[in-house]
Amino acid sequence: MPHVTFIHGIANKPPKEKLLENWEAYLAQGGLDLAAGGVSTSMVYWADVMYAEPVAPDADFESVEEGLGTAATDEELAWVEDLPAKEKAFVESFREKLGFDIESPEGDHYAPPPLEGNEDELEALNFEAIPLPWFIKRRVMKALLKDVHHYLFNAKFSPRPGEEYQVQDHIRRLFVDQLKQDTANREGPHVVVSHSMGTVISYDCLKNVPDCPSISAYMTVGSPLGISEVHDNFKPNYDKRDAFPSDRVAGDWVNVYDRLDPVAFDARIKNDYQKGGNQVVIDEKVRNSGKWRHSSYKYYGQQALCNHLSKLLTL
Repeated sequence: MPHVTFIHGIANKPPKEKLLENWEAYLAQGGLDLAAGGVSTSMVYWADVMYAEPVAPDADFESVEEGLGTAATDEELAWVEDLPAKEKAFVESFREKLGFDIESPEGDHYAPPPLEGNEDELEALNFEAIPLPWFIKRRVMKALLKDVHHYLFNAKFSPRPGEEYQVQDHIRRLFVDQLKQDTANREGPHVVVSHSMGTVISYDCLKNVPDCPSISAYMTVGSPLGISEVHDNFKPNYDKRDAFPSDRVAGDWVNVYDRLDPVAFDARIKNDYQKGGNQVVIDEKVRNSGKWRHSSYKYYGQQALCNHLSKLLTL
């Protein structure tokens, strides 16, 4: 039986079972009914490592208005002040790259005017040009900055009284243990589908964790893996000519992105993750609806994504 292991991205999430149900439903809307195709699924769920409790199961947690756009989701950056010099340099470089410290020309609700011409042709789009209100972009990037830092530098974090995690160690183990469970006594293609920060976690495990099981194929969606501050801080050291996780990914790697997704604004990654000096990652551009282009729901409803996943699963 074919199997898909999902892993989610930044920001808080509904409970694990509800999140998996939602993702399967949106893939079905895009034309890929995994259950009808005999495909089993599982979810690597790590939101509870970073958040005290999940959002309500019926919350529209990925909308701009009710998700990352609310004041309750605004991350404090006080944790930056006591960082060692190397980690503080990483944060400062990342902040400069993202540009979320730039003052808005017309207040927090200012959004750049609509882009002229064909947005798909804008190869050098800057963070400031993504047409989201300023306060939303800042909150999204604060969440990304915190998640990426705490994972790459294995920060110690306590989401609830009485619980404390070494973030990278713990999430690596969640991912590897789930893959071991998913590969045990199973035949058929096994694909990892990752979204947002989940692409950083899954890539790191597939490339750098010795006991991580192998998979048939790999899909990254709305990924920040193209940002140099991310890939330059993987351990062991990143080398783009040999960055493809060849030892544990037997088949293709498909990377799906929207050019106006603020998390994936360095979106094309085939040059950054080569196999023996060759560009083999399949970069697939899609256009999600509305202003908030990072939503996993919108990505999974894309026919192009569903077609690629169906092919990876040999359905």
